[in-house]
Amino acid sequence: MIAKRLWGDIIKNRTMYIMILPALLFFLVFSYLPMAGLVVAFKSYTYTKGIFGSPWVGLDNFSFFFESGKAWLVTKNTIMYNFIFLIVNNFLEIFIAIILFELAGKYFKKILQSVIFLPYFISWVVAGAIVYNLLNYEFGAVNTLLKSVGFEPLNFYNSPKLWPYILIFFSAWKTVGYGTVIYLASIAGIDTEMYEAAKIDGANVFQRIIHITIPSIVPTIMVLLLLKISQIARGDFGMFYQLIGTNGILFDKTDVIDTYAFRALLDMQEFGMSAAVGVYQSVLNFIIIIIVNTSVRKASKENALF
Repeated sequence: MIAKRLWGDIIKNRTMYIMILPALLFFLVFSYLPMAGLVVAFKSYTYTKGIFGSPWVGLDNFSFFFESGKAWLVTKNTIMYNFIFLIVNNFLEIFIAIILFELAGKYFKKILQSVIFLPYFISWVVAGAIVYNLLNYEFGAVNTLLKSVGFEPLNFYNSPKLWPYILIFFSAWKTVGYGTVIYLASIAGIDTEMYEAAKIDGANVFQRIIHITIPSIVPTIMVLLLLKISQIARGDFGMFYQLIGTNGILFDKTDVIDTYAFRALLDMQEFGMSAAVGVYQSVLNFIIIIIVNTSVRKASKENALF
């Protein structure tokens, strides 16, 4: 009965189903089919025997990860960085979007929006080169400036304690523009009559922001926060690897689950352990989003993802 109704709906709305077919195929090929490879996490993988022919090792790959002494460190770093990125970047995105919306100059607004959005299109490979040329001890722009005003140069690549701040800054620099556009679109969708009524009642710009703009974009804020929280145990591999590379001095402060798994695969050729780390990461993300979404659903059902 259900299959018959579904088929009838497909026939009736075939144009819409054809339109979403590319998206369905994309997720099927790149998200669902690769899940069969998760079996590697429970096997001692070899090239000759392949995924399904390699011997089972049960939870040995997971044991190797947790007994390595790095599991807690990389998990803590990953969640800590993502949590800080989430708070700082979202605050800046909302703040900048409100400023851009309130700006009067049409062309200045467009130019400023383009300048903020531009770093999003720069790959982390290029960003890594920019950071290196800024922070290099001998010829970096920052140290050149410090020496020119009489200060001692800083050896950034030998100072782990500085890198949390550096990573937070460059994460904001690269990603805030994209989020700003989303919030700006959400603010633009607010009924202008509410602003006009507030002006007539004597509300100044700050009162309009506090009582109209921010409450109106709360649903957008909640959706974006929940989507980002769903990836809180998944580090931005491109950023961490391109900015840090293989500098072991910085690992204690900057190593995340993704970079640790990559090095395990690259250096030790441990396919099973790398896959086990990926499974651990996915399960951790799943648990976190379920807990957070349940909490949000209890507080405000309409703002929950599901």
